[in-house]
Amino acid sequence: MKQYKAVIFDLDGTLLDTLADLGLSLNTILTRHGYGPQSLSAVRRYLGNGAERLCRLSLPKNVKDEEFQTLFKEFKAYYKDHCHIATKPYDGIADLLKGLQEQGIKTAIVSNKPDEAVRALRDDFFPAVTLAVGQKEDIPRKPSPLMVEKALHDLGIKKEDAVYIGDSEVDFETARRAAMDVILVSWGFRDRSELEALGKAVIVDTREALSAHLLGSVQKSD
Repeated sequence: MKQYKAVIFDLDGTLLDTLADLGLSLNTILTRHGYGPQSLSAVRRYLGNGAERLCRLSLPKNVKDEEFQTLFKEFKAYYKDHCHIATKPYDGIADLLKGLQEQGIKTAIVSNKPDEAVRALRDDFFPAVTLAVGQKEDIPRKPSPLMVEKALHDLGIKKEDAVYIGDSEVDFETARRAAMDVILVSWGFRDRSELEALGKAVIVDTREALSAHLLGSVQKSD
């Protein structure tokens, strides 16, 4: 089993279950502007390409850009203040991160969320994670590999010594473009059948299985 020096994690659907808070924030702003709410199943499908994409997919195609920008700004502000209501780490994640830390394996979070939100969620839920990188104007969102490459550079780790962990087609493509090993988890925002259709990738269904791949032994769940 390959021993990695660093593990790069996606955030939503991989480490954190953020679906309920994202849905609440989105529907609050949609309703404020006179649009119908989105179901959680629809929000789940729309996630993976960043907050702007989530909002665009939730609105009619004929919405003018000026209105969209106003709505998007309101969504970001509302979500920033309401992102801790139901959001929580998936069971077993705390033990997994602890095991990586104990073995001296560096960790980072790379997410299409706004950078400020990613850093805040890291500080609140995963303070032991070395680095958190979110979307900013000067760096394109995933599946561009630039966020991952920045994280590896800041960690001082070569890509061949790291693995990327995610839960969607965006994560799979990000790892492919970065020429990195990838492991996809099926407990997030995509079903296992959708992940299997992407191509060659290790897919795990439990935190224990992920621990076994990364640490060589099964870690107990929280």
